[in-house]
Amino acid sequence: MNALTVLASGGDEFQAPGPELFDFPPLFAGGPEWLTKPVVFAVVGSLLVCVFFWSAFAKPKLVPRGVQNLGEVGYMFVRDEIARPFLGKNTDRWMPMLMSMFFLIWIWNIFAVVPVVQFPIASHIAFPIVLALFVYIAKIYLGLRHQGIRYFSNMIPRGLPLPVYFLLVPIEYLSTFVLAPFTHAVRLFANMFAGHMILAFFSLVGFWFLFEKPTVAGFGVGIIGVIVTIAMTALELLIQFLQAFLFTMLAAMYIQSGLEADH
Repeated sequence: MNALTVLASGGDEFQAPGPELFDFPPLFAGGPEWLTKPVVFAVVGSLLVCVFFWSAFAKPKLVPRGVQNLGEVGYMFVRDEIARPFLGKNTDRWMPMLMSMFFLIWIWNIFAVVPVVQFPIASHIAFPIVLALFVYIAKIYLGLRHQGIRYFSNMIPRGLPLPVYFLLVPIEYLSTFVLAPFTHAVRLFANMFAGHMILAFFSLVGFWFLFEKPTVAGFGVGIIGVIVTIAMTALELLIQFLQAFLFTMLAAMYIQSGLEADH
């Protein structure tokens, strides 16, 4: 494969992008290490969510128009497809959090295909971890507040043979208190990380073989790179939406498990 890419590019070896795509220096020389491009656009995404919903609902009209229309469509989607199936009667109380979370993650993900930004914020593990920890802490707090100490026993099914509990209890606690918040964060991170890597790879293939090192042999490879980039961008837009949906849906499920016993 290396020999073919060297031949197609006129003797120069094509270098695929790697994890260095996710390393960002400080915005300016001597600046704090944490002040990087992802941090700045994470804040920008938060501000965009605030501005959008302020514009939509600060002065709502009886007959919605413009931004209010979009805001109400977004509200009904999160309410009917994410919150209500899990939270039931508790839906309205938790809608502000779930609305904010869904649209914040979605905007963070969409930044991957926005010119200039071209980076999904959630592909930095720190951001999904913070959101997952927030949901995890809220779940534990609500469980203790609404169920008391029985919260820890309510998650274990009753009526099973005694020997089963020796296996079931450690698995249930490990899943609830360790694996659930971990997978909640990693699922979002891994999908955004992998999607960005794939888009970067095929984009670079197209640029390299069509512009950087154009050759007759490499022209077809470059065209394939461009076509696949376009197709993967469309697929990535769908995945970006689905990951925001899944993360928020799991948050609603975890919140409900704290409000009421599962078993």
